[in-house]
Amino acid sequence: MTETTQRRNTPGRQDGATSQGGKGAPGTRGNTAIADTVVAKIAGMAAREIPEVHNLGGGMTRAFGAVRQRVPGGGSGVTQGVKVEVGERQAAVDLDVVVEYGAAIADTAADVRTNVVNAVERMTGLEVVEVNIAVDDVHLPDEEEDESEQQEGSRRVA
Repeated sequence: MTETTQRRNTPGRQDGATSQGGKGAPGTRGNTAIADTVVAKIAGMAAREIPEVHNLGGGMTRAFGAVRQRVPGGGSGVTQGVKVEVGERQAAVDLDVVVEYGAAIADTAADVRTNVVNAVERMTGLEVVEVNIAVDDVHLPDEEEDESEQQEGSRRVA
């Protein structure tokens, strides 16, 4: 037969119960700081998950992003078109969005807003107080051919 014993709460206890010293559970001791870039990456990825979003960033931002991606060590551009302000418990997100032609912009903005809020709150525990969306451009279907020709031309020059 196996013998079991009951333990009292002791100061060195690691099972999450409050100790006699009143320090609280180990998971609640200390602070967690989440950098702005972390929230910006989460928001950027969440916004890009919406099918009607062609890209993030304004015209010049996208141009600089394309150059930055070609430079070794220039970064992936996940935060392109994303600005965030992060406090201790809350965050605010600003997005510059390029929407596909034919998409209902108001519905797309609502979908982006919902997806960003859910992703940031789930992954960081921060309360998202606002997601401001600026639709900077509409991507036309025939623009893709022009963009790919320009990229091929720039590859030949380089």
